[in-house]
Amino acid sequence: MQTMLHVGLIGDRDDAVTAHRAIPVALRLAGEALSAPLSFEWVPTEEVTDASRVARYDALWCVPASPYRSMDGALRAIRFAREQRRPFLGTCGGFQHAVVEYARHVLGWSDAEHAETAPEAQRAVIAPLACSLVEATGKIRFNAGTRIARAYGRPEATEGYRCRYGLNPEFQAALVSGPLRIGAEDDAGDVRAVELDGHPFFVATLFQPERAALAGRLPPLVAELIRACSSAAG
Repeated sequence: MQTMLHVGLIGDRDDAVTAHRAIPVALRLAGEALSAPLSFEWVPTEEVTDASRVARYDALWCVPASPYRSMDGALRAIRFAREQRRPFLGTCGGFQHAVVEYARHVLGWSDAEHAETAPEAQRAVIAPLACSLVEATGKIRFNAGTRIARAYGRPEATEGYRCRYGLNPEFQAALVSGPLRIGAEDDAGDVRAVELDGHPFFVATLFQPERAALAGRLPPLVAELIRACSSAAG
């Protein structure tokens, strides 16, 4: 009998958010496709006061719709997943906060910030996009040899967004000079996904792949998250 997999959804649930409606459908599709029994639980960010709140989960997904009620809670959950090698997916706000967490705790930039919550910060590693991507779609090109490229099994895809903030080009070179690498870019060369080398599965996307589930399509990255979970549990 297969072990039940438990996924923690880090974020402040709001059914008015399209991605929040899509995520349960995406997980159901992944479980069915992989014959993997799974459950999920929404974890409000203010509840993550220490790592014990998220330690019970086989995987963590930091979901869209920031600013979160507790940025510190979201960062604690991401740090736990990174340090404890727990499968992790971050989408939209999850991407943004994964970058902040990495900057603070791997690069040692204690002053790294998100411009949405700290607009005057000198080291805003997440900054306003030159062109807002609210309810926009665009072509994504995957970098060869990355986890995300293997998940999709093709060199590019078209994905949807709902965001106004992304990776600050001023800090990009330093951020991706180590184990954090660029997984995907758009046609203009702007970073749209990152992943962590040496981790079983740590992928973050500025786009929202979960939206495909509302059209009945299994998002490849959600399938890969659950596959990584199953491998770790097995």
